[in-house]
Amino acid sequence: MIKQWITAAVIGIGMPITAWAQSHGEVLVVVSSEHQLELKGGKRYTTGYYLNELAVPVQKLIAAGYTPVFANPKGNTPSMDAHSNNKLFFGGDDVKRAATQQFVAQLVSLQKPKKLSAVVSEGTDRYVGIFLPGGHAPMQDLVKDPDLGKILRSFHDSGRPTALLCHAPIALLSTLSNASGFHQALVKNDEASQRKFADGWPYAGYRMTVFSTAEERAVEPGQLKGEVAFYPAEALAEAGGRVQNAGKWKSEVVQDRELITGQQPFSDATLAELFIKALDAQRSAR
Repeated sequence: MIKQWITAAVIGIGMPITAWAQSHGEVLVVVSSEHQLELKGGKRYTTGYYLNELAVPVQKLIAAGYTPVFANPKGNTPSMDAHSNNKLFFGGDDVKRAATQQFVAQLVSLQKPKKLSAVVSEGTDRYVGIFLPGGHAPMQDLVKDPDLGKILRSFHDSGRPTALLCHAPIALLSTLSNASGFHQALVKNDEASQRKFADGWPYAGYRMTVFSTAEERAVEPGQLKGEVAFYPAEALAEAGGRVQNAGKWKSEVVQDRELITGQQPFSDATLAELFIKALDAQRSAR
């Protein structure tokens, strides 16, 4: 066990300053720096992280004794997708939705996250695991961020638990040797270039899930009011992932070695529980 005293100033969750706890270790929580997603035809969708996808796993991590450390590419304050501030994602319980929104507002460290470049410079050895929540924003920056690619590779090489939810699994593509090239090939629908740039992907052959193409097409007309530049499930499959999806809006979580992925918002609690189980198993094995 890592002996580290946690105070409200560290976690920023409104804990009494006299409340002390012993941490089992730090978990890196990576969010997008972007506030909009570029769609086909020059349209844009205002987005960010999904409220429940960030809050539910983070709440469970803290309750299990782990310390979240937030980071993103620019070190700027991330935004919440307004569509996620809906009781639909909290079992229809508006009181729970409001309480969750308040919990996130009190995460002081989320407002001033570390830069991913700083995480790379410091090294990732201090973190016992890594978690990425969804929302459409990761499709804009995390999919091709070179610093995130280095960070994810370090967790992959060491076999440390790696959890990604909803659209966030698309960020696994950042570990490609030329993630930007692969991203451009996706946008251009250039399958030949996709195959070329996918060579050597660390997660090739892994079973995984992500927001399904059927779900994406369902939200394009009303929520996005436009078409995404590419579909995450198809992109991961092109790179060599063994993508599996449940039916629309059905919870699906897939665990393969160190990788734990969830299909969409309704997979939040199950993904968090499997992630914590993996973190606890790793701690017990030391």
